[in-house]
Amino acid sequence: MPRAKRGFKRRQRRKKILKKAEGFVLGRKVQARRTAEAVDRAGVYAYRDRRAKKRDFRQLWIARLSAALGGNDMSYSRFIGAMKAAKVELDRKVLSDIAIRDPQGFAAIVNEVRSFAPKM
Repeated sequence: MPRAKRGFKRRQRRKKILKKAEGFVLGRKVQARRTAEAVDRAGVYAYRDRRAKKRDFRQLWIARLSAALGGNDMSYSRFIGAMKAAKVELDRKVLSDIAIRDPQGFAAIVNEVRSFAPKM
């Protein structure tokens, strides 16, 4: 049986990993073993941060809404409760965009749902 040194397959496997490591620095872009470790770790961070990104943006939209609602004499929690009671189906992303780009339109939305807010 002929001796196999894995030339083609090994090179193919390493090239695939090295391609993913473009832009890495020092030995992390040229040494196959260190590159494989760096690429694996980068994949873990990418997976985690795709989920964290969603949380971060929701947090940003809520902060923007809260700031805009402060000028309209309403708290964020009462506003969201009133929105649900009024069956208005605008999400936080759209509402924060309206609050930034069209303050008068946002004030109209707030006044529209104000009657559905629980009385305190």
